[in-house]
Formats: sequence, C-alpha cells, structure tokens
Amino acid sequence: MNFSVLIKGIVIIVAIAMTQNLFANDARPTTDTSQKTVLITGASSGIGRKTTEYLASHGYFVYAGARKEEDLIDLNKIANVQSIHLDVTRQDDIDNAVKTITQNGRGLYGLVNNAGVNAFGPLTEIEEKDFNFVMDVNVYGPYRITKAFSPLLIESKGRIIMIGSLFGTISTMPLMGPYAMSKHAIEAYTDTLAAEMAPYGVKVSVIEPGTYKSEIYRNSYNRAIEEQKDNNTELADWQKQLFAKGPTEHDNYPPPDKVAETVSLALLSKKPKARYLVVPDAQQAKSTIKAAITKVVELNQDHEYSLDRSELIQMLDDALNKQKQKPHRLKK
Repeated sequence: MNFSVLIKGIVIIVAIAMTQNLFANDARPTTDTSQKTVLITGASSGIGRKTTEYLASHGYFVYAGARKEEDLIDLNKIANVQSIHLDVTRQDDIDNAVKTITQNGRGLYGLVNNAGVNAFGPLTEIEEKDFNFVMDVNVYGPYRITKAFSPLLIESKGRIIMIGSLFGTISTMPLMGPYAMSKHAIEAYTDTLAAEMAPYGVKVSVIEPGTYKSEIYRNSYNRAIEEQKDNNTELADWQKQLFAKGPTEHDNYPPPDKVAETVSLALLSKKPKARYLVVPDAQQAKSTIKAAITKVVELNQDHEYSLDRSELIQMLDDALNKQKQKPHRLKK
C-alpha cells in the first residue's frame, strides 16, 4: 500500500469535512413539502420536539416517535402529526412502527434519527450497563431504525438525517467519554451509509448541534438518582459535583430552533451537505473546527510521509475551490 497516498487521503477527507461545515454551499432548497412524510425518533422533547413542530407547521406530515403515553397523547395534538410508540432499543416497537407507516400508505420521504441519551462518568469508573445504555440508544438505535425503514426510503429516494453532535469531533471533555464515543460512531456511520445509499438515490446527512436546551442532562440526572434509590447507594463524588445544582444545566441554553430549521434544509435541498454544524455561538464553532484541524496536524506529524505546510494549504485550497457557489447560512 502506498502510505503517502493514504495519509494524503486522510488529510483531504478531514479538510473537506471541516470546510463543508463553514464554507460549503448547500444548493437552493425547494419549497414543495406537499406529501412529504418524515419519521422523527425521540420526538417528545428538545431537538426532536422542536423539529416535529417546525416540520409539521411547514407542510410535512410527521410521524413522531416517543415512548411515554403522555408524550404520545401530547404529540397527537399537533396538526399534521401522528405519534408512534417507538423505543429505538426494542425491535418489536420498530417492527410495529414499520407496519403502521407502511399500512398508512403515505410512504416515507425522510428519517430523522434524533433519539439520544447520555450517561456521564469517567471512562475508568462508569458502570458497563450505563456505557451500554448510551451505545444501545445512540449507536444501535439509528442502525436498527435505518435498517428497518430503508426499503421505504429507497422507494421514495428520500433523505436520512442523523442528529450527531459537536462531540463527534471534540473528544477531550471529562465525563463525556461515552457520549463522545457514540457521536464519533455516528460520524463514521453517516459517511459509510451515504456511500452505500447513493446508488439508490437516498441522501444522508449528519447535523452536529452545539449546546441547545434539551432534556438530556435532566434525564441523566433523574436516572442517576433513581439508580441510587433502587440500589440503596450514594452518588459517587464526581456525580455529587456534577449534579450539585440539580437537573437545570441546560435550562439557560437557547432553544434548538436553528437545528430544526437545518433539518428542514437538509430534507429539501437538492444537494444537501454531508455535515451541518449548528451552534449558538462563535466559540463553539471555533472549538469544533480547531479540534478537526488539530487531528489533521497530529496525523501529519513526524513520519516519513509528512506533508509540508505548502502541501497542506494546497489541499485545503483545493477543497475550498470545489465549492462553486457562495455559502448558505441560516438567518440569525
């Protein structure tokens, strides 16, 4: 194998991914959402709920997946929405959802793999069951759902959208290891799935939100407290420090309106981007891009096929030059 070619390929891939987030143009979206049907997992709160409301109000028919009965009833009150009992870790739920959507006869144009959880903890201390919980929902969930609904999506030549995270690029925050690992897996899953689905006319994108208001912290807090009660144990020292202020960490973050708008953009654009970075402030964007660049530098450093600065810059310029139009940006 020519390792020089391999390393150059890696650098090009990371450079393209980096430039797509900030500079790549998304072809002008169409405006016709008539008859377009979308399934959203984890639709009860946060990004899932906001996206459900946004798409339903813009002409889509939305199948909103949730687990709790009260959430299903609440979602059904929204015009153009039909709730579906859907736990992404249960194959019987998934099979029933496929049956329901198929029998309804509307088809399925879009799938938004949004359901996600977190279990905070040091990687050397977190319980295996908690680690598995994160992977079961965040990684195996999209795998199961996409596999089950792929025939309908291929039939419609539709869209698959993963809700990733900037933690799919950033990996250095303590206690966020399992979550970051799961979101890194989604990055790889998106890229490979996109290549495999392209011959069928199905386009795949990943949206990488920053810190928006959600229930993921509150749910993690509640789960830790319940386990403490059930097992008659005390919280670990790191848990006490993390949860000292209670389940209010995300309450002051902005609502995920921009994320919902970006989902719509990816669904409607003739040529959707592979990646959409959606963050509430410039610092989060800078940190994410810096992490991507740091990885390129580390891959290139101190080996016999290292590229010099001019070669790296040329690769970046080549990637930028492939983008023929001005970048599309969401309105602030």
